[in-house]
Amino acid sequence: MRAGILALLAEQPRNGYQIMQELEQRSQGMWRPSPGSVYPALQQLEDEGLVRVQESGGGRVFTLTEQGQSYVKEHKEEVAAPWESMSSAAGEGMLDFMNLMRIIGTAAMQIATSGTPAQAAEARKVLAETRRSLYRILAEDEGEDER
Repeated sequence: MRAGILALLAEQPRNGYQIMQELEQRSQGMWRPSPGSVYPALQQLEDEGLVRVQESGGGRVFTLTEQGQSYVKEHKEEVAAPWESMSSAAGEGMLDFMNLMRIIGTAAMQIATSGTPAQAAEARKVLAETRRSLYRILAEDEGEDER
């Protein structure tokens, strides 16, 4: 988290929401930081003197201090686009998998909030069977597929 925030703030000042959005976008959705992880990290960076907060238009904008800029220059490898290692380590298949899970989650939430009780009951059955099916895949002996 720390390296990602410092890398983004080295480019330009940002507010907390912009930091969260940019980390998610640059990691192609593999890294979805929450306010509960970003704001404590920003506070720690501020306590260390690497970041300062400025009030701007009713919001808080974070920027690197001179000490923060020096830190980023001295630790280039540590701060160099940490989101790239996360998204490339996952591979293209993982990105597709994560996208499909989000789409399924959205559909399930639509049924939960807008569906009839009968539709919700049917959706719960589908989700329960899907969960069982996924665990069956993990439980299968890989050697059986090679026969």
